[in-house]
Amino acid sequence: MGCKVVTDHFTRLLQIMQRLRDPLSGCEWDRAQTFATIAPYTIEEAYEVSDAIDRNNHGDLKEELGDLLLQVVFHSQIAQEAGLFDIQDVACAISDKMEARHPHVFSDDGSADPERRWEHLKERERHAKGARSAMDGVALALPGLLRAEKLQKRAARDGFDWADASEAEAKILEEMEELRRSSVADREEEAGDLLFSAVNLVRKYGVDPEAAMRRANAKFERRYRAMEMMSGAEDGSGLNRLNETELDELWRAAKAQEL
Repeated sequence: MGCKVVTDHFTRLLQIMQRLRDPLSGCEWDRAQTFATIAPYTIEEAYEVSDAIDRNNHGDLKEELGDLLLQVVFHSQIAQEAGLFDIQDVACAISDKMEARHPHVFSDDGSADPERRWEHLKERERHAKGARSAMDGVALALPGLLRAEKLQKRAARDGFDWADASEAEAKILEEMEELRRSSVADREEEAGDLLFSAVNLVRKYGVDPEAAMRRANAKFERRYRAMEMMSGAEDGSGLNRLNETELDELWRAAKAQEL
């Protein structure tokens, strides 16, 4: 619709957002949005970027990155209208941060290994923002497994961690027993403790728990769809008409298809 003749597409995007938010001639829905109402869409778009990467679909990736960029522009436009900051301030802030976190590239400081240097600089930034706890700055909006991993890694840097995988395995067995014996009132808490311990174990094996969970979800969905197809239930009739033995046979057949 004009991308072939517009030389600065980013400026065009900013102008589109300004037009959409115009109090007189803009879009009613866009004008009504706030930081809080847009935040869920921002999170969703980030996951759709990740999904396109997982599927190795570069066409979808381009589109999803555009959707994610729109979220940044949307938040920045709302901020500009409130007199807080604008998109140039956002770009300036991240540029300053990236240069500060890469002194080995943008200055003569080549000391320490990259990962330790990165973490040290991030910690220094957190303290500059008033952080007093190692737990400060781990976003509450992160998915549960990802946030658990980040909290555990922060604690591990202070030496608060299981020594090896066997200790983490023992903790899982303990939490399983506590969940089994829990009352209805305590069940959610005990289930959370079990999941938190599971994150600790897979972290000990060097596995990203969030990525592992996404892969497990995809595998289960893929196999369940295969079960529906083999049973003729892909028409929406469902598998609930089958007994336990029949369901188990279908599951085994779905798994065998992937071998």
